Amino acid sequence: MDKIIKTVLKKLIDNNYQAYLVGGFVRDYLLGIKSYDVDICTNALPKDLHTIFPNNYNSNTYGGFNLKIKNYNFDITTYRKELKYNNRKPIEIKYLNNLEEDIIRRDFTVNSVCMDINEKIIDLVDGVRDISNHQIKMLGNIKERLEEDPLRILRAIRFASTLNFEIDYKLETEIINNYTLVKTLSNTRIKDEINKILLNKNFKKGLFLLKKYKILSLLNINYNDDIVFVNDISGMWSQINFPSNFIFTKQELSNIIEIRQIVKDGVIDNKTLYNYGLYVSLVSGEILNINKKIIHKLYNRLPIKNANDLEISSEEIMNILNIIPSKKISEIKEELINNILEYRLKNKNTELRKYLIKKVS
Repeated sequence: MDKIIKTVLKKLIDNNYQAYLVGGFVRDYLLGIKSYDVDICTNALPKDLHTIFPNNYNSNTYGGFNLKIKNYNFDITTYRKELKYNNRKPIEIKYLNNLEEDIIRRDFTVNSVCMDINEKIIDLVDGVRDISNHQIKMLGNIKERLEEDPLRILRAIRFASTLNFEIDYKLETEIINNYTLVKTLSNTRIKDEINKILLNKNFKKGLFLLKKYKILSLLNINYNDDIVFVNDISGMWSQINFPSNFIFTKQELSNIIEIRQIVKDGVIDNKTLYNYGLYVSLVSGEILNINKKIIHKLYNRLPIKNANDLEISSEEIMNILNIIPSKKISEIKEELINNILEYRLKNKNTELRKYLIKKVS
């Protein structure tokens, strides 16, 4: 266990509180996966945490406590029990002083194994067995747990995909019977979970399960089997068909549209790099299996990178061609830039002026 993690646990223990690592960090530890997201459960109340870690925290929306120390992100939560939900959000909770009660309210057995400061494993729900067997099992009454929080359907699929585990047949049966619950989630929450599925190299398993359980058809999303993995979410979504009302930022949607166009054209040249920029071109190049070094080299050799680099002003163009400010100026500039990108002209004022003078002579 890293010294930083021990220090945080020790602070809680030295103040006479219980403290255990729990959740994904312990699961990944048992799988030999390095993780910097650390969940700690404790019987210290939120007000106690503020005292123990003064001036070094951020309270989160569900009464937890966040710490960031070097590369580690700590999420410290008081033992609790959710008493009431509203649209999957716990709106009423009860703080507890009992580890076991806190554990059994969690979602999956593989995320419910604890570890103490001495690296002793505390397994109250056979989570270690399920980790060893690569099984995603849900705690408690499965149907009730899914109705309580339908996001658990997508989380089960996400963990099965990212960990390459199998979903327990009882959980799978309830997902199949209750898949329409996903429609009650906001597009933002749905997209967040699908993003996590898409941004791991085993994404095809996640998409297969989403399709198998009819969730993709429920969301009006479909895809072809030839998706290429790229470590960029816009690049992944550009290869998937989604409904127009799906929530993307303006920038994300712009990136997706541009990547689709470049991939459709199937080429990355000077014009591509000039029109779309390096980032979008690199993502598109990865989908097209074009070496990044080649794209970088092309970009670095671009004779002009944007319209502001053009070595002739609008005023000069108007004077030479004897025209007034109009759309014609933009057309002339575009003509000059295309010639420069195709190496028919050099981006030098004298050469550009000469070219325009010859046009009117």
